[in-house]
Amino acid sequence: MTMESNDSAASPEPLSRRVFLRTVGAAGAAGAAGAGAFGAAVAASAAAQAPAAPKETAKLAGELEIELDVNGARRTCAVEPRTTLLSALRDRMDPALTGAKLVCDNGNCGACTVLLDGEPVYACMTLAVRARGRKIRTIEGIAKDGKLSELQQAFCEHDASMCGFCTPGFVMSITACLEQKPGASLDEIKRACAGNLCRCGTYPHIFEAALAVARGAQGGPR
Repeated sequence: MTMESNDSAASPEPLSRRVFLRTVGAAGAAGAAGAGAFGAAVAASAAAQAPAAPKETAKLAGELEIELDVNGARRTCAVEPRTTLLSALRDRMDPALTGAKLVCDNGNCGACTVLLDGEPVYACMTLAVRARGRKIRTIEGIAKDGKLSELQQAFCEHDASMCGFCTPGFVMSITACLEQKPGASLDEIKRACAGNLCRCGTYPHIFEAALAVARGAQGGPR
């Protein structure tokens, strides 16, 4: 006589690939949840014990605060020893002076030209710390009381600007030339801005604008 079991427990499901993966996945999810909770608890504990960071810092590690004479005003900024004058003007000052343009960043185009003690220099190739104690003039310092300089006005009248990226550099280089020799010749003007490049090819208009100011300085028609 065959006796059938009345045990209510179901027979275990046969092991298969699907059953194996389902079991491993469930175990992995449970382990990850546990690990995540443990990690969150550790992070919260560390944050509670860590000292509070200062709300504001004047400068980052490795930086020093310097004072620069820019357009007749004393300006301070925090720089690294390797920071260029161009970066100090554009990125480290408040308000920023963005007239000098960052184009080639390699001393080739002249778009970043500023005057240092009256002489044109590439701001991208000049260290900010080397400009301390010297008079810096940027394109923002050429106009006076909201009125354009003669050269800036001549650039407008003679359509000497196309895309505009090179314009501040040309204005600064030619300004230095005309301040040293108000009645400069065309050859002298060309030499003065030989380190400035105009990718739009507006050279004839630039030279005509500069010559108009030079002629006016000699008493002739602009």
